[in-house]
Amino acid sequence: MTTALGEKIKAIIQANGPISVTDYFSLCLADPEYGYYKTKEPFGSSGDFVTAPEVSQLFGEMIGVFIVHAWQRHGTPSDVKLVEIGPGRGTMMSDMLRVIERLAPPLFETMSVHLVETSPRLREVQAETLAAHQGRISWHDGFDEIPPGLTLIAANELFDAIPIRQFVKTATGFRERMVGLDVDDELSFGTGVAGIDPQLLPEQAATVPIGTLFEIAPARESVMVAIADRLKAFGGTALALDYGHLITGFGDTLQAVRMHEFDPPLAHPGEADLTSHVDFQALGETAVAAGLHVNGQLHQGDFLVGLGILERAAALGRDREPRTQQIIQAAVDRLAGEGEGKMGELFKVMAVSHPAIDLMPFRSVD
Repeated sequence: MTTALGEKIKAIIQANGPISVTDYFSLCLADPEYGYYKTKEPFGSSGDFVTAPEVSQLFGEMIGVFIVHAWQRHGTPSDVKLVEIGPGRGTMMSDMLRVIERLAPPLFETMSVHLVETSPRLREVQAETLAAHQGRISWHDGFDEIPPGLTLIAANELFDAIPIRQFVKTATGFRERMVGLDVDDELSFGTGVAGIDPQLLPEQAATVPIGTLFEIAPARESVMVAIADRLKAFGGTALALDYGHLITGFGDTLQAVRMHEFDPPLAHPGEADLTSHVDFQALGETAVAAGLHVNGQLHQGDFLVGLGILERAAALGRDREPRTQQIIQAAVDRLAGEGEGKMGELFKVMAVSHPAIDLMPFRSVD
């Protein structure tokens, strides 16, 4: 079975030759006619995947605790710009605002909220979720539209949806992985002529077998540089939470999710969500090169436990019926638990700031 976008991509390849994995990734998610984010409702039980804020209010609450802590470390300024990039349904921001209002009324009363969101459909959903805060929330297509002021940024599952480039080791060195057509005119992977700067490869590149894949993400690095420019101009902290790894390595992490199941990445273009793992080492190095302080990188479980999710869950479950307590406990285990398939281990968290400040629960690293 092919998809409308699949047919469009085949026509592009027939006319112009194979396309890079980056271009395929971009078309799948953002094609104006058939792109996944243009046509699908990806979040929640009816969508293709469930994000952490949809699992439990505890997630957004812990991010809210972190934002208050960062604000205090920055000297409790007024007129802060609270920014979320890629706010989904607005669930995380709603939970963050509840905690900020409770813990830090002076921050809540003087700050403005800015959502960077390009999808008109998702903006409508966000406006509904955040109806209680109408009047203090603005939407923006890009970072450059946000007014001046100390900036506190949260980005959950932003970077994994930004396209990557893939390179395959061949007998003549690493070559860019492409999407072309096989003998049956079906989409298939192949290699192109473009190489990669050897300085970008990890040390063991010479010894890995032919066929090994290596991924880089210039587009992700560009977003980090834009964040750095903002924080250097106005001061502030950015928090990124994403599916990924802390150490740069080899391997194919391109994956598609359709109706809560993994799907071959070329099988249903436009009808499956496409992501890949975020290389936090590379992202951290980009942040440092751009003049930011990296506060640290942690597994999501350690981050949430360090901010008090266990205590908050206990308070939330106190005097509730056993079934409710079980639901809360299961959510904590899914968000912060270690082990196969648990978000606590699969997801990583990184905070960057300017000027350099110490932030819990990270131990300062330079």
